[in-house]
Amino acid sequence: MPPSRPFRLGFFTHLPGDAHPGEIYRRTLELFQAAEELGYDSGWVAQHHFQPNGGRLPSPLLYLAAVAERTSTLRLGTAVMMLGAEDPLRVAEDASVLDALSGGRLELGVGTGSDDSVLAAFGLSADDRRARYSLHVERLGRALTGESLVTGQDGPVLEPPAEELTSRLWESTLRPRGGQDIGSRGNGLLLARAAFMSSDPTDVDQRRVADTYLRAFAGSAAAARGATPRIGLSRTVFPAADRRSALAQLADGTESYARGMVERGWFPADLGLEGYLRRAHAHYGHPEEVAASLAADLLLPDTTELIVQVQPGAPSFGQILRVLELIAHEVVPSLRERLSHTPVPA
Repeated sequence: MPPSRPFRLGFFTHLPGDAHPGEIYRRTLELFQAAEELGYDSGWVAQHHFQPNGGRLPSPLLYLAAVAERTSTLRLGTAVMMLGAEDPLRVAEDASVLDALSGGRLELGVGTGSDDSVLAAFGLSADDRRARYSLHVERLGRALTGESLVTGQDGPVLEPPAEELTSRLWESTLRPRGGQDIGSRGNGLLLARAAFMSSDPTDVDQRRVADTYLRAFAGSAAAARGATPRIGLSRTVFPAADRRSALAQLADGTESYARGMVERGWFPADLGLEGYLRRAHAHYGHPEEVAASLAADLLLPDTTELIVQVQPGAPSFGQILRVLELIAHEVVPSLRERLSHTPVPA
């Protein structure tokens, strides 16, 4: 069954930039505070290891503890932690402490991670990435539910307890098979801003993942207990006075980002600014134009959490605040109005 029409509004950041890390961390704390004041429901960060520019945060739970002290209602999300390179019991412990400190506001998103060099730095093989992740996410789930941490016998259990956090556990995937596994486990599904390596449009590609997830969730133990599916949809959203103004503000960051994607072989060369933004599935322009573009996204009917971001743009701090304000006050009200007049799929 599709979820109810309303979705929560979140924002997402990689904490990018070439400033001193301390400066980036402090300014982003201000961003979280501003987002709460603007009425955002959640704020999400990504975990990045050993990246000097693309993402500067290797310890998201530690950082979100600082955010928790400066906010009171904003839900605090990871999108995602690279669980295959983590000890799942230590993740469970740190997550349970953060959830207790924040008053139950943590949204714990995990994934396999994609960088072989990071796994190698941790002494891990990329060959068994998926098998290792499956074991870790299973162990994380058992720990959060309060089961014995010693397989097959009585033993210690997670302290502090965090059973309620199991209903706020999310996983990311790029493939329908991953959607099936996540749905079977009864966890939430996190979808990236773009299906970078697919020849199909992003929402067409991700619709297959979401449909597989929803079918699997319907037969899960979580559904039998009355839980409902959760889909967190990340999208690049950049409203401005008009399309030309949005393009001007997105240009520098997008061109730098596109060079990296071309070097990886994920994007063809010479697409031009608007071509690369199409590949990034970006929604930009006048707020009404952005709302119409989002309303046409095939994932919106089942989205429970719309998570907006400005990347691949690299606007100033003041520009980001203005974008978040336009999204909250103009884009989302228009989007919700448009969706209210759209028939819900059976």
